[in-house]
Amino acid sequence: MPILGQNQYGKAENRVVRITRDGATHHIKDLNVSVALSGDMEEVHYSGSNANVLPTDTTKNTVYAFAKEHGIESAEQFGIHLARHFVTSQEPIRTARIRVEEYSWERIGTPGEDEHSFVRQGQETRLTQITYDGSSWEVVSGLKDLTVMNSTNSEFWGYVKDKYTTLPEAYDRILATEVSSRWRFNWSDDEQEMPDWETSYEQVKEHMLRAFAETYSLSLQQTLYAMGSRIIENRAEIDEVRFSLPNKHHFLVDLEPFGLKNDNEVYFAADRPYGLIEATVLRDGVEPRIPVDLTNL
Repeated sequence: MPILGQNQYGKAENRVVRITRDGATHHIKDLNVSVALSGDMEEVHYSGSNANVLPTDTTKNTVYAFAKEHGIESAEQFGIHLARHFVTSQEPIRTARIRVEEYSWERIGTPGEDEHSFVRQGQETRLTQITYDGSSWEVVSGLKDLTVMNSTNSEFWGYVKDKYTTLPEAYDRILATEVSSRWRFNWSDDEQEMPDWETSYEQVKEHMLRAFAETYSLSLQQTLYAMGSRIIENRAEIDEVRFSLPNKHHFLVDLEPFGLKNDNEVYFAADRPYGLIEATVLRDGVEPRIPVDLTNL
């Protein structure tokens, strides 16, 4: 007889916007929350009995109720509230996984003039995944769609060449990528002091960007390692960082047919095919736990 393997259920992509009104000054948290629950759920698969099943509609309602009851201090804190609730309030549920995307808004106008009008920021999407099994936590945060570019201070040469190699060596090139990254916190139980999630996110992003800007790059791999190393060295709450960096190629356009010299001024931006550079940077002595394929996280 076939046996049931890993299983989970929940409500995916619950969009919740929380407005906090501080007099005339308003604050926005805009989240996309997905809930996945697992535990004693064999019977619903084998016989169809729903005796241990909390409806997915209830999990959706909980997201909205918690936005009111607890507010949204940060994506991580909100996910922690939800995960703790599902595991501690429903005996059949052993593990809760909460995934959150956060979309940023900035104010229109200057302070004191307009405190309730916003424009959606387009830099990146903030991410977090909270997993709780009743005794221990795993918090993996990150970002995606953060596009960065260095217009110089990047080279690529000295690589292996065979009969299929046509790429010319470059001693001054554009280096651009769209950063997708996840980082794992070493906070894992309620006895530990919880990180300041908002400060941590801003600092990780800042170190990531500074490393990208300040590294004279001989390869995107070298830049990736510099970005991860700077985070590990400066943020004690983080043990592991993984990057997926597509190389957004910029090729010099041949202007000689028009009698023009292209002195590193005019480029063709190619969106595909693209080189894809991926790696994990770890604190010494730490075992990797972030999945190799970030699409599964």
